[in-house]
Amino acid sequence: MTLVHPASFESASDDTAVENTIVNVENTEAEKAPEGPTFGQLGLPQLLVTALERRGIHRPFAIQTSALPDALAGRDVLGKAATGSGKTLAFGLPLLARIGAEVKQGRRAPRGLVLVPTRELAQQVHDNLAPLGQATGVQLATVYGGAPMDRQIQQLRRGVDVIIATPGRLQDLINQGEATLAEVVITVLDEADFMADLGFLPVVKELLDQTARDAQRLLFSATLDGEVDSLVRRYLKDPARHEVKRAGDDAPPAEHLAFSLAFRDKLQVATELASRPGRTIIFARTQLGVDRLAENLKAAGIRAEAIHGGLPQSARKRALEEFTDARSPVLVATDVAARGIHVDDVSLVLHYDPPADAKTYLHRSGRTARAGAAGVVVSLLLPDQVGQSKRRFRTAKVDPQIDRIRPSDQVILDLVASGVPVEPKERTQRDMRRGGGGPGGRPRRDGDRPGGHRGGPRRSSGERPRGERSSGERSYGERSSGGGSYGERGSRSGGRPGGRPSRYGS
Repeated sequence: MTLVHPASFESASDDTAVENTIVNVENTEAEKAPEGPTFGQLGLPQLLVTALERRGIHRPFAIQTSALPDALAGRDVLGKAATGSGKTLAFGLPLLARIGAEVKQGRRAPRGLVLVPTRELAQQVHDNLAPLGQATGVQLATVYGGAPMDRQIQQLRRGVDVIIATPGRLQDLINQGEATLAEVVITVLDEADFMADLGFLPVVKELLDQTARDAQRLLFSATLDGEVDSLVRRYLKDPARHEVKRAGDDAPPAEHLAFSLAFRDKLQVATELASRPGRTIIFARTQLGVDRLAENLKAAGIRAEAIHGGLPQSARKRALEEFTDARSPVLVATDVAARGIHVDDVSLVLHYDPPADAKTYLHRSGRTARAGAAGVVVSLLLPDQVGQSKRRFRTAKVDPQIDRIRPSDQVILDLVASGVPVEPKERTQRDMRRGGGGPGGRPRRDGDRPGGHRGGPRRSSGERPRGERSSGERSYGERSSGGGSYGERGSRSGGRPGGRPSRYGS
């Protein structure tokens, strides 16, 4: 890795002082086998260093090496790095070090807060940090929609040190007097740009307003653009910016292909590509489209699982476990899986339905070609989608040739033949008892979401009328059913429905 001269933060205003450290990682091997200072040399407490070593983690990755000294010193930090580059420990270690320096017992309000956009990411952050928290006496709890609120309330009443939460559910609990942010001294925003894309920025600001003005804030994301800049200007004080760049970060290091085809051939071509050996993620536009496509693939003898925001949490958990363990090597998903779900060895990403924009295209495509592995990204385009897709490709800085195809054409057969099988893994009884958590970062069950899998006849998602969306597509499971819309709620500055007082006396 090479340290280069500081560069300006292009989205920061002139009146925002930002220190910039950019680390160029010249090849992926640098991330796989990091060199340089140890965690102890970066200032991490020995208790955490020992806990990391017990998990086989001996040296920090580039983003951790860059950001840890400033974060451990109490500075606000902006961290920018691609998914899978070690952001969770880059913000999690300073969080645990600060909270663990003064461990409290019994009933207590949280002093640390991690805000994330999706329930899967919340659980993955928890699974990565919980063993380290246990070693330092720091109690962590997850709070997100789609899981029983009563169970989360019980955890909070017993006392926790750090909450890892999606914005909507956390605000619901605060409104009910079951949570308070009055004692939070360090706040983390993970994937803040994605939360802005999902429309969560207003409630994120309301939550941050409830923390102390002098609280430390760490903002980490794969991108730092758009509305995230308003968070930086309003909430971060003299932030240090740390960025990890790799060759090809502007476009995923994968082979990008695009095919134009007739509507009647779309499902057949997708079925042929889904039969390719290895892990495949297929993205469809709507929840109903995902369900129908997964059912069609199963009917064709392909082991496929569906995942989207309308499924119960137990179904999403099972789908991810089946896909992670390669027992079902095909995952059909809405864009909920484009961010925050980290599964290595995905060799093919198939855009069954084109994404809404270039940014979503890149995030979807980034599920393959990870950690130096090869990967292929394929877009299936109806004739009237070709023009818009070309503009999207140019914005994403990729330039695939768009070929007209039909089922069983040689280019499709060659793609299928180039796949490499992945050996399925059987889950041990210990893994089952732990609910899937562990080194692989698999989500664990925190309860089921009301509702369930949508049935329907087996037909391609392309048969839906154009522009039709299935209900709840934007929710991603972050909002509880009883919360109402953000705009319908009253003041967030401490007011609660029915005037219920906080259980923490705030």
